[in-house]
Amino acid sequence: MAPLTPMQKSSIVCLATLLAVILSFSSANAETHYHQFVVQQTPVKRLCRTHNIITVNGQFPGPTLEVRDGDTLVIKVVNSARYNVTLHWHGIRQMRTPWADGPEYVTQCPIQPGASYTYRFTIENQDGTLWWHAHSRWLRATVYGALIIYPKLGVPYPFPKPTKEIPVLLGEWWDRDIISVLRQATFTGAAPNVSDAYTINASRELYRCSSKETTKFYVKTGETVLLRIINAALNQELFFTVANHMLTVVGNDATYNKPFATRVVMLGPGQTTNVLLTANQLAGQYYMATRAYATAQNAAFDNTTATAILEYDSVPCPSKTGVASRPLLPILPRFNDTATVTAFTSQLRSLPSKNAKVPTQIDENLFFTVGLGLVNCMPGPRCQGPNNTRFAASMNNISFVLPRRTSLLQAYYQNIPGVYTMDFPPVPPVTFDYTGNVSRGLWQPRFGTKLYNLKFGSNVQIVLQDTVIVTTEDHPIHLHGYHFYVVGQGFGNFNPSVDTARFNLIDPPVRNTINVPVGVGPSFDL
Repeated sequence: MAPLTPMQKSSIVCLATLLAVILSFSSANAETHYHQFVVQQTPVKRLCRTHNIITVNGQFPGPTLEVRDGDTLVIKVVNSARYNVTLHWHGIRQMRTPWADGPEYVTQCPIQPGASYTYRFTIENQDGTLWWHAHSRWLRATVYGALIIYPKLGVPYPFPKPTKEIPVLLGEWWDRDIISVLRQATFTGAAPNVSDAYTINASRELYRCSSKETTKFYVKTGETVLLRIINAALNQELFFTVANHMLTVVGNDATYNKPFATRVVMLGPGQTTNVLLTANQLAGQYYMATRAYATAQNAAFDNTTATAILEYDSVPCPSKTGVASRPLLPILPRFNDTATVTAFTSQLRSLPSKNAKVPTQIDENLFFTVGLGLVNCMPGPRCQGPNNTRFAASMNNISFVLPRRTSLLQAYYQNIPGVYTMDFPPVPPVTFDYTGNVSRGLWQPRFGTKLYNLKFGSNVQIVLQDTVIVTTEDHPIHLHGYHFYVVGQGFGNFNPSVDTARFNLIDPPVRNTINVPVGVGPSFDL
């Protein structure tokens, strides 16, 4: 190779200098945010009774984290509670920071009472609404909060800038100690008790002893606000609406979508949705409300409604009687209105300019059946499921067993034997009519801590097939540390010769959490 001329050397130096300036400018705008989260017991009164619940910094919901794309979060978690705990940053793409993801005994061992652990991760190419929550047992019923990611400085939203942004956290409330609810279910093998109430930012109206605790959101006539809606419920899919107001959906799971107008939004557990609301009605008070979308046949669910109030700042004063008129209550879909849910989800389309191209060259094809199972057991207090059985969830007929002493990530990095096996099946062990009459011989899953190995950088297609084993119901699925493209979704059994041709490879929605609907679930690429 011929030596470089002085002109070529000068050009290389200039290019290197320019790149260094660009990188330094980018890093100069990025910030590192330090927080301390103290997990503690806090007395909270709801439904006329006081319970000592687990919170972060004594707040319920917990603190809202606000960052920009490119920023770094450093969060020291001090466990002052009596239970082991970990925290998960739901939807964060953990690029080279798997130890910070948070699920107990998967990426870390739990933080024991009296101990602390520091999470550190950087936001990379994400902005929108996410959330954080406990990932130990059922502590996330009360240990959760919003995680708001703004665009980088100088980068606008792909929609008109709202005058105000409001986190709206939907949750569930049990009128019992939540760990006792879990212990009862795991001991008996029966379904856990359903919640006693839903909440909006931890408060609710229309329940006993609740009228003074109702959350109010204030708006000015004519302004447009951004509602950052988070379904922090433990188990329940939820409808959400605001009386007399249209909602324009602009984002889901910290990604943007092509805007569309709707009167009702449905969110599965763990999902987030950003909507624009314009205060264009007569000045007054309007209920925003949430209630269950429940698909399981003959299964108990919390059939109550939680509300908060949207109040215009120019609302008229109370009448001469001193009695204020009640806010207008919206009309919500029926609890089993699958048609409304399907119409809503079918409108979700990503913005091509904001999201990466969908991979079309697939390296791995995986097919996972999802559903419940029943484990036969001897009649007695620990065998309280249907017909002397215990409930168990499974994928490809494997019911996952969590390690008890060593996290999966530690075992992988340190080659610790005996913690897991690498034989999770890429397809169901038996092919059957997943949505028809399923033989009882297929109802009982096998147990194991089984993993499946993927080559770094590979493009993966996963088909999630719901089953009617035990009952038909939706199943929420969250992919930790990544996002995916939902290229197809429907009902019945997946037929690759027909359904693959219908995949949306142009503008599929990008998500980190999906609800596998009754029948067949989504196919997604990652």
